[in-house]
Amino acid sequence: MNASAFAPDLLRDVARRRTFAIISHPDAGKTTLTEKLLLFGGAIQMAGTVKARKSARHATSDWMEVEKQRGISVTSSVMQFEYGGHTINLLDTPGHEDFSEDTYRVLTAVDAAVMVIDAAKGVEVQTVKLLEVCRLRNTPIITFVNKLDREVRPPLELLSEIEAVLKIDCAPITWPLGMGKTFRGVFHLLHEQLLRFTPGEERAGGETELLAGIRNAKLDQLFPLEVGQLREDVELIEAASHPFDITAFLAGTQTPVFFGSGINNFGVREILQALVEWAPPPQPRDGGARLVQPAESPFSGFVFKIQANMDPKHRDRIAFFRVCSGRYTPGMKVQHQRAGREMKLANALTFMANERVASEDAVAGDIIGIHNHGQLQIGDTLSSGEALGYKGIPYFAPELFRTARPRDPFKAKQLEKGLQELGEEGAIQVFRSLASNDMLLGAVGPLQFEIVAQRLATEYKVDALYDAASIATARWLTFPDDNLRRDFERQQLGALASDVDQNPVFLAASKYNLQVVMERWPAVGFHTTREHGQRVVHA
Repeated sequence: MNASAFAPDLLRDVARRRTFAIISHPDAGKTTLTEKLLLFGGAIQMAGTVKARKSARHATSDWMEVEKQRGISVTSSVMQFEYGGHTINLLDTPGHEDFSEDTYRVLTAVDAAVMVIDAAKGVEVQTVKLLEVCRLRNTPIITFVNKLDREVRPPLELLSEIEAVLKIDCAPITWPLGMGKTFRGVFHLLHEQLLRFTPGEERAGGETELLAGIRNAKLDQLFPLEVGQLREDVELIEAASHPFDITAFLAGTQTPVFFGSGINNFGVREILQALVEWAPPPQPRDGGARLVQPAESPFSGFVFKIQANMDPKHRDRIAFFRVCSGRYTPGMKVQHQRAGREMKLANALTFMANERVASEDAVAGDIIGIHNHGQLQIGDTLSSGEALGYKGIPYFAPELFRTARPRDPFKAKQLEKGLQELGEEGAIQVFRSLASNDMLLGAVGPLQFEIVAQRLATEYKVDALYDAASIATARWLTFPDDNLRRDFERQQLGALASDVDQNPVFLAASKYNLQVVMERWPAVGFHTTREHGQRVVHA
């Protein structure tokens, strides 16, 4: 479609959007950076720092009780703010390793990512996993090496590790002068100026002091002990490292690298500037039937997350919806593609830092919250009428299993309802055994069970007992025909279950057991992932 065919106001508004997520290993400083981006974006006036969690203040993006207790982000929040003439949509992802599945889904809704690396620890396990997910869609990555105000590893060593482990070229944009107690600032390689470091936590201060040129005599006066190493490093970088290449960055093969200290507000402004200048606006997306352009006027998008009870005062369920094309207007009617019926979007929400407000307008790249009474599921496509189906929102085969039963047998219906809703939301995977009718919970990490138990107790008033199940892993099944399906079900009934979308699932007692059954039934498909909302009965 020719760009001139698009409405000018829609083209302009889409071009202003920047939608990104922050990815990191737990404790690398992601929650702090999230807050500081909001602080510099003017969305909040004062940061509730990580240290202040012990008091009444908590990170703006962490709202669930367990997050406040543990000081981790376990749910994904969305925050929108204005910066530099652009509308920034920041999707906060769960940093805890147990929540990788929810994080993977959030990464399907963004156009770029900021990767936070702890300068003392370097590349950690979770970062590797998250980058693999970004690579599936060639998501452009900006890297922020954090905590330079502490004793950390040599920057050149960190860059080598990022390149070797994550298989991505690094293009340093800023370079540190000193570290820990002698951290003096960063030299901006593109602007050829030193940004002087001054500690300060809670408010976005005034302008950073700038000193022009690497040979500036003032550097020798101010930093006689550190400046020699800086000049040596810069010379080495300019000779040996990759210069920043916007095309390679947009293709996801090169990452610009910034150094700083999030907790001290240092280096945050440069990240925001990089997002505005370099990160892509919303891109065309695979709508199943065709490639959908973001500035097309017909409205479309997909649900990538469902969150129950965000407001404890109201039993609400919010579907987080990524707009992919067109413009949302209050009260508009859309086609719910999976259900095959019309739906009115009466009072969608926009997420402004720590508050939810009625959305008056949203275009491609924006995330809106749709009040949901069970009709929407993760992966659902809504459109102005055209039969589209956005792709790529995965469920992953769980490796940990528990059976659930209510302590009070009269609460069985409540338990079932709670688990069904939490399963649709994606907080946990829920399977029903075909042989015994037992409810089974599947997770990618043990903390997920703890969260679900807490939410069942507080939101559904169900006290349940959770027992370990002797299951090693699960696989979704596809069959070439109904006869084979019936034969397989007859012989393997004890190991079969169905998921929340009524898909058949094989529950293997051990990896060996899985291997034997797969060899015995070569025509049956055994799948480690499936897309949300997709029926997978036939191969």
